[in-house]
Formats: sequence, structure tokens, C-alpha cells
Amino acid sequence: MLLIPAIDLKEGKCVRLRQGRMDDNTIFSDDPVAVAGRWVEAGARRIHLVDLDGAFAGKPKNADVIHRIVAAYPNVPVQIGGGIRDEETIEAYLDAGVQYVIIGTKAVNAPHFVRDIAIEFPGHIIIGLDAKNGKVAIDGWSKLSKHDVIDLAQQFESNGVEAIIYTDISRDGMMQGVNIEATTKLARAINIPVIASGGITNMDDIHALGKVAEDGIMGAITGRAIYEGTLDFVEAEKVAESYS
Repeated sequence: MLLIPAIDLKEGKCVRLRQGRMDDNTIFSDDPVAVAGRWVEAGARRIHLVDLDGAFAGKPKNADVIHRIVAAYPNVPVQIGGGIRDEETIEAYLDAGVQYVIIGTKAVNAPHFVRDIAIEFPGHIIIGLDAKNGKVAIDGWSKLSKHDVIDLAQQFESNGVEAIIYTDISRDGMMQGVNIEATTKLARAINIPVIASGGITNMDDIHALGKVAEDGIMGAITGRAIYEGTLDFVEAEKVAESYS
């Protein structure tokens, strides 16, 4: 199982939000490239980047920083989400060395777009489904749609996407533990891998996810916990890898 450190970018800085609220953020570093290096040196096998400004603007806003991170650590796969709404943006990121692009709001609002890009960029498309009480949220989590998480995930699986990132937004950044039940339910309903996100707090969450990894949970994204120290990344990465 992969343990994937998150670097959330806002105005060129590394921050963390609580429940996706842009006005409730903590700045952890002014140097996201150095932060990425910290996690690479600690053994990270993949890096998760989020362009928070891009997510709200609907177009990339921290592309320069993202390109610098990818260039600095070419041997570590990077997945990027936030403001990716067209093929040109996807192509630009992939050309820069990004391995996976994450589509969120656009996937929910324009499902045909997912089908088209999965064909055009095979093996590089991940769908981010952010949910609360089983319903998918869009537009930087500011709106709750009527779409059911599992129904959408099954649809995107049939389109040929690489994986689903599932985030329980009621827990994201709140240090309340990961939603094992909902994550496992989704993983069992589809055949493509699920990456868990939201609420990972300590080693108990890593073990809990590891025990259900065989259901199709290939990894977990962690942010606030590794920045605030409730989860030791080096130790947790070793435990996560033992569940592979």
C-alpha cells in the first residue's frame, strides 16, 4: 500500500485546509520544492500535489511550482489535482513530467470529458471523488451534488480511468480518523484501485487501511498529520509498504 504525502499549494506556499475551506488554512512552508524533497528523502514512492487556487479558479495557478517539484525529483511519480478542466492543461502537465492528473469537478459536470481523456491519455487519468454522506461535492467542495459516489465511480471505471481518489470531506484536515467503512464500500464496488484520503491521523489509521487493502485500496494520502507530527511518515511508510 502506498502512503502518499500531500502538498497543497496556495499562492506558491505549502498549506493545509480544514474541510476544504480556503479561509481556514495553515501555512506549513514557503518552499514547496523543499517540502517535496523532505518526503522523497523520507521514502515517499509518490507525491500528491493540489493546486488549491486552481481548484477555485478553474485553471492552473501554481503550475510553476508544480513544474519545479517534478523537475527536482524526476524518479518519484507525481499526481496533481486542482483546476484541471481541459485537454491542454492535462497535456502540459504530462509533458512537464507529471505522471497522473486528477480530475474532480469537471468529471462530475461533464462525464463525456472523462471518456475522451481516458482514451487520449491512457494510464494517466485519476478521478477525485470528494464526498459527504455518500454524495459527491464539486467546485472546491463548495457545492454538494445529487450524484452517488459509487454510481459515478462505476461509470468512470467503465470509461477506463486509472484509479479513484476518495475523500471524505467531513473528515479532511480534521484529524478524526479515516472513514474505513465508506472507503471499503467503494473499493469493493469497483475493480480499479481506490486511494483513500481525508482524516488520516495516526498509525492506527494506517493499520486499519492496510487490513482492508486487499479489497482494492492501493494507497492513502496524508497531509496535516505528517506536518503536525501525529504521524511519523518514515515509520508509517514502512508499515504501509508491508501491506503491499
